[in-house]
Amino acid sequence: MSRFGQRARLRQTGRVSDLVTGEAVPLELRLAKLPSRALGLLLDALVLAVVGFGLLYLLSQIAPGVDEALAAALIIGGTVFLLVVIPTTVETLTRGKSVGKAATGLRVVRDDGGPIRFRHALVRALAGVFADFVLTLGVGAMVCSLLNSRGKRIGDVLAGTVVVRERIPSTAAPLPVLDPRLAPWAASLELSRLPDRLAMAARSLLARAPQLAPEVRTRLAVDLANEVSALVSPPPPPGLPPWDYLAAVLAERRRRDALRYGPAAGPFPPQPPSSSTPPPPPVQPAQPPSRTDGGFAPPS
Repeated sequence: MSRFGQRARLRQTGRVSDLVTGEAVPLELRLAKLPSRALGLLLDALVLAVVGFGLLYLLSQIAPGVDEALAAALIIGGTVFLLVVIPTTVETLTRGKSVGKAATGLRVVRDDGGPIRFRHALVRALAGVFADFVLTLGVGAMVCSLLNSRGKRIGDVLAGTVVVRERIPSTAAPLPVLDPRLAPWAASLELSRLPDRLAMAARSLLARAPQLAPEVRTRLAVDLANEVSALVSPPPPPGLPPWDYLAAVLAERRRRDALRYGPAAGPFPPQPPSSSTPPPPPVQPAQPPSRTDGGFAPPS
């Protein structure tokens, strides 16, 4: 399966967005959810409220006892400054972050995944004030976000932007464990053709297995096992599941790397020239798989 096919299957889990750049390169960005966006908006509102009270106090000290017309003009100007000028300036200078978004790990990006510019921030601010909140009292923003597949509010739709998550919780992935019954076969593996990129993809899949839907998890495991088995010899024992095969290959590769580089080396350090790699002990290779093409078949 191609990389685009793998990303399409990952999107079925609802965890990866479908943002595509102008060069037709898909981006694996995670869309912000409504609760996190609401929390960021609340923090921004608190900050603007503090700034607004500060401006009112400053004006009361500088120009006390002004007439009603000037006071109305100052109130209108201060409101526009608070709700439009400040958010537009902050999001433009920070490339899509406000105080609330920075605190909640969110960022505004364009529909193609690039950083926003002044016009995007201005449209979001204007639409946020009038369409999202003043005219609909916030109901329009919430309904639009719930109905839109990317969680966009009205301002995002008009500006061509989307809010994504920058900070993603990460957990340490357990290291693959080799089944002792597969140790003789694993010791005979020729791993010099296995690239680091493919090994890291297999490691990531094993770590993320509980987060994926069962059908997506199975398909990805079969595809990766077929890619690995095309570069690693001898072939796996008959009937070996793709998960066990990937775990055995990665565990054997890590064992050899630990012997070569020491425990301080990473799980997949760069491979040295094949001439310096000690040959594995002579072990009777396992029989090829039952399929004639030597691949892994998904369960029916």
